[in-house]
Amino acid sequence: MTTKQRYQHIINWFSENVPVGETELHYTDPFGLLVAVILSAQCTDKRVNMITPKLLADFPTPEVMAVTTPEVVFEYIRSISYPNNKAKHLVGMAQKLVSDFGGIVPDDVDQLQTLPGVGRKTANVIASVVFNKPAMAVDTHVFRVSERLGLTTDSKNPLQTERELVKYIPADLIPKAHHWLILHGRYVCLARKPKCSECGLTTWCRYYVSQ
Repeated sequence: MTTKQRYQHIINWFSENVPVGETELHYTDPFGLLVAVILSAQCTDKRVNMITPKLLADFPTPEVMAVTTPEVVFEYIRSISYPNNKAKHLVGMAQKLVSDFGGIVPDDVDQLQTLPGVGRKTANVIASVVFNKPAMAVDTHVFRVSERLGLTTDSKNPLQTERELVKYIPADLIPKAHHWLILHGRYVCLARKPKCSECGLTTWCRYYVSQ
């Protein structure tokens, strides 16, 4: 089986069996999703979804969040991972949005990465989910699942994985494929013990065939 054939089979399976691929983070606007994604680093979406309603009710726009302090934001997010750093990032991000972008979340990956707390993965999530751009965010799930399935080979880092995935996945499917791989890794292809007996991709999975 060629790499191109493997991609096609796997894409076809996801298209037929998981027609809706979307983020599990709750949000109502680009700023709300940006806040949520920054908070989600090394934290579950479930926990983030518990935090953001109150946080965004009191700080609904970059302009409002920009004039508060990290100490105030900390009290809202203290139950998540790394609250001190994330509080600083959120306030800094809001301030830079106001000063450099007129309070508007940019749709450009490079511009997004100039915001405090926003790395390439977060920037790709925003570009993909909000603006439907062909940006592939690679988190631990995407990195693991891509390697196990055989979509990537001996990838050394997320950027290498990202480049290989966007090379073979049609641009119009990349925003959805990002979520296909995340959700598959979150619920089926688990890190310690993948649920191969429940997986519909075993026919084309390099990891399964090698067992």
